[in-house]
Amino acid sequence: MTSRLNLQPNIGQPGLRQRHAYSPGDDFYDALISAHRGLSDEQSELMQARLVLLLANHIGDLDVLTEAIALARRGVDAAKAGAQPASNSHS
Repeated sequence: MTSRLNLQPNIGQPGLRQRHAYSPGDDFYDALISAHRGLSDEQSELMQARLVLLLANHIGDLDVLTEAIALARRGVDAAKAGAQPASNSHS
């Protein structure tokens, strides 16, 4: 099966060139962490779930979404087992 999930760094702002390739990812991470500040654990989990659903709707491609779910789950299962997750293997 050919992967349609983009696993390459892909966060940026259209039309803007970044001085460092990692800057947009760092900016996103900072925004994500900031969005959780001041929330209870329950509120934080709810916000995270809403964000996932909003982004899934934006992506819209069920094949890409199910591939992402499977890859994320494998990473969690591998972490539980104490192994390194395979970041680029697809079934």
